[in-house]
Amino acid sequence: MAFFTWHERGLSEDCQSLEAMAARFEEAARLMRRLAAEGFRVERVCNQQRITHPDAALFTDFGFIDEGGPHRQLVLVQES
Repeated sequence: MAFFTWHERGLSEDCQSLEAMAARFEEAARLMRRLAAEGFRVERVCNQQRITHPDAALFTDFGFIDEGGPHRQLVLVQES
């Protein structure tokens, strides 16, 4: 039997069929198009792809967590 090994990790790793993989990729594509329409961008930094947005509030509204350095993460700590 002819075959090839699928090496993608993360997005389709738990899929049990090609139909499930296609649905997962289509869902991801819809999200990427929505992010692009909202002004998100991909930046390559040190061989990593980073999804960025200049509006931190919109970034947070999408449920993303800013992976900026510790000095930037301190802004997330609210005074009580």
